[in-house]
Amino acid sequence: MNPLATHLSSLIKEFEEDNICKVNKDPLRLNYHIMAPVGWINDPNGLCEFKGKYHVFYQYSPSEPQGGLKYWAHCTTADFINWTQEEIALYPDSIYDCHGVYSGSALIDEDRMYLYYTGNVKHDGDYDYINSGREQNTLVISSEDGYNFSSKQIILRNSDYPENMSNHVRDPKVWREGDSYYMVLGARDKNSEGEVLLYNSKNKINWQYLNSIKTKEKLGYMWECPDIIKFEDKTIIMLSPQGLEAEGILYNNVYQTGYMFIEGDIKSEYSLSEFVEIDRGFDFYAPQSFKDSKGRRIMIGWMGLPDIPYKNPTTENGWQHALTMPRELKVINGKVHQVPLVEFEKLRSSVYQFDVNNDEAIQCNTRSFEAIIEFSEKIEHLKISLRKDVHLSYSEGTFTMSLGESGFGRDSRSVNIDSLQSVRIFSDESCLEVFLNNGEEVFTTRVYDDKEDTILTVNQCNAKATGKVYSLNKFSIK
Repeated sequence: MNPLATHLSSLIKEFEEDNICKVNKDPLRLNYHIMAPVGWINDPNGLCEFKGKYHVFYQYSPSEPQGGLKYWAHCTTADFINWTQEEIALYPDSIYDCHGVYSGSALIDEDRMYLYYTGNVKHDGDYDYINSGREQNTLVISSEDGYNFSSKQIILRNSDYPENMSNHVRDPKVWREGDSYYMVLGARDKNSEGEVLLYNSKNKINWQYLNSIKTKEKLGYMWECPDIIKFEDKTIIMLSPQGLEAEGILYNNVYQTGYMFIEGDIKSEYSLSEFVEIDRGFDFYAPQSFKDSKGRRIMIGWMGLPDIPYKNPTTENGWQHALTMPRELKVINGKVHQVPLVEFEKLRSSVYQFDVNNDEAIQCNTRSFEAIIEFSEKIEHLKISLRKDVHLSYSEGTFTMSLGESGFGRDSRSVNIDSLQSVRIFSDESCLEVFLNNGEEVFTTRVYDDKEDTILTVNQCNAKATGKVYSLNKFSIK
């Protein structure tokens, strides 16, 4: 650790010690989601499995709950239930990343962990910081144990990106195919159109530009956090485009996240399917995935968004945002499904089973619960009420999540879905994750009710259905 990093580490530890009690007393703190110790958290980074542990890095601004100078915080687990908060892994301590260590990914190769990330630099002066005044450097560090890292090495600068690129090129995702390595970077060109840049390398250090991945018609002005995901017989590109205009119930958040199927070879000739939002809720962005030793494709997203038009009340207590539950990705009938990891069943404690009757009120006894409702016949309409003023409804082929005052500006989001077989709700102190039809559609949102309302009511349902409600225990974090 260089002297600047040592100094920053000391300041952060002192700040955390001074503020951790206030943060932890907030009743809106979550029980089974990753949060920053204090301050701000955003993109998950460097997700991987390495030497018997899962590693989750994330963007961290400890002293600024509204977001500020970015570090990479680090936590580990062997089972997704018992976690260790590790030392900060990356500091903005070099001339290549002095204004923030931005997002990136992990490559496990030859018994080492390699972390690729974007170093942000903003020059003083009269710049627009789009086409001038900003450096977006791609850097790499490596480790033999996942905790102690080598010195930083810059591998790509602005001058290494195509000439038609703006200064916004970032978020490297790296993988290996055979004896070659590939990297995608999210980008904004000088015409303010989003795309992804593809590079390759033979040695993980020297990289050559191969191709641009983009849609025929403009899809926003910037593509962030790209991820190329290969399933058995399908490949998708997942990304977070900025600048999409709302189209009815589509694209209603300030920025979106979704995927497109890739046909052909992205290195030469390819085509992209239509863009599909991967989460229909209010608070989901910048996901990243990795493949574990069990063959699962696991994804974690940021339970938040940049530039949101509403205030989260947690900022008053010195913190903001969280990461989503880890989800296994599967392609079923030509659509990406998200399924909560089976490990989360270990959090279950008491269970209450019931037959669904209209206006039945189920006392959950806690705001941390999992509810599963399954329908044994075709359902035409449904309404579920929970928390202070959250309503989940299904009618005429449309499922809607509606929030009242507890949404703090979040109102309603919807998706069209042909049939509804099941609803699975994960409720934590200040968030909800709702999975329809075993993850065919998902709604993720923060919700801030001001009282202990633990009643779940199924007050409109035309079909036979059964339900279970599990109380959920907390993560263990040390």
